[in-house]
Amino acid sequence: MVDSVASIIEAPTQGVLKRHVFAAVAGNALEFYDFTTYSFFAVQIGHALFPGRTAFENLMLSLAGFGAGFVSRPLGGIVIGAYGDRAGRKPAMLLAFLLMGIGVVGLALVPTYAAIGMAAPVLAVSFRLLQGFALGGNVGPATAYLIEAAKPERRGLYTSLQFASQGFAIAMGGLVGTILSSVLDSASLESWGWRFAIVLGAVVLPFALYVRRTLPETFEARAAGLRASWSDLTGHLRVIALGIAMLAAATVATYTLNNMTPYATVFLHMRVNVSFAATLALGVGTFLFSFPGGLWSDKVGRKPLMIWPRVAMFFATWPLFAMLAHHRDAPWLLGVTVIITIFNALCAGPIFAAIAESLPRELRSGALAVIYAVSISVFGGTTQLMETWLIHATGNVLAPAWYLMGASFVGIVAAVLARETAPAKQTQGEVAR
Repeated sequence: MVDSVASIIEAPTQGVLKRHVFAAVAGNALEFYDFTTYSFFAVQIGHALFPGRTAFENLMLSLAGFGAGFVSRPLGGIVIGAYGDRAGRKPAMLLAFLLMGIGVVGLALVPTYAAIGMAAPVLAVSFRLLQGFALGGNVGPATAYLIEAAKPERRGLYTSLQFASQGFAIAMGGLVGTILSSVLDSASLESWGWRFAIVLGAVVLPFALYVRRTLPETFEARAAGLRASWSDLTGHLRVIALGIAMLAAATVATYTLNNMTPYATVFLHMRVNVSFAATLALGVGTFLFSFPGGLWSDKVGRKPLMIWPRVAMFFATWPLFAMLAHHRDAPWLLGVTVIITIFNALCAGPIFAAIAESLPRELRSGALAVIYAVSISVFGGTTQLMETWLIHATGNVLAPAWYLMGASFVGIVAAVLARETAPAKQTQGEVAR
């Protein structure tokens, strides 16, 4: 699959090679694997590290721990994103990657609640905060790097690599979870299986850190004679607001789908290995369908790809969840996951490209990081918690469908109000820097 993608990516801008682009994307994939693997094993981590008298309490506490990783994302976006505008994209990405590595290794080594009591959830939440800080700071510089490495007529495709790398990470997490849940009993999965899945990401951290150090810089503020200030963002409040709304819709969809594994296990009473297959389907679908969305947006414009797949998702969500709740089997679980994933993946690259193209270079890293981190923190960190609570409060397993439809409606409105930024739809003088 990677080879086929490489064949449609044209040579990047001077000084940046294809291998540099893929090195940046691979680092992003590894960070998302390390961050999101927690959610796939939320049930097992809840039993191991958090106190709770019932399975529901364990799951809610574990999901709250997962959500803690989103609380620190805006701070990471502000600190590391601004650093990327001041010192360059490469130093910012290296810093974020190093902090993520510390958080990952630390989480994998936290003793159980039975062994150290309340120190276990405190340590787990602390390392999740560090991971969130790192990931919140990485997305802005990494996306800015891809935009600046691409030729204007290929920006949609290049920014789709950002979301595709997340899909690859999710697929790897789902594959690891499927294998472990198939070969281990529930006791082993709870005692060490989830730790093994997290450690797998940590094993390749030193190599990935070395690879990122070889990247050429795409933006040097001093050389360009540019100086950014946070006060300059006031002239881009409309872009920021619409960007947060569009990414919020994408985020709710992503984390609703990320939650399919515990959702199917706890509320639909499906086998654990079958539930993990949904995560694998989510990852593969995101990886495969991000590229067409980005590529088509380079040809027909960003707005059609930001609007129409989201409209399709809005109308398809409730019937799909209703059929899943009725049948409760593997084909319907995988089918629902794949269909919603396709709609969401087609939108993602164009959204990232439209936001990045609407921002000046000297503010791009920091503003992107903050827009992404705020939308993820408010909606990504709470989606699984809110949907689980809604099911418990209403007694209706279709509650996630209502929540997803509401988010989709907000995303559609924001996309309609956004301006078209694709170079193919603009005159030469209007093309974003």
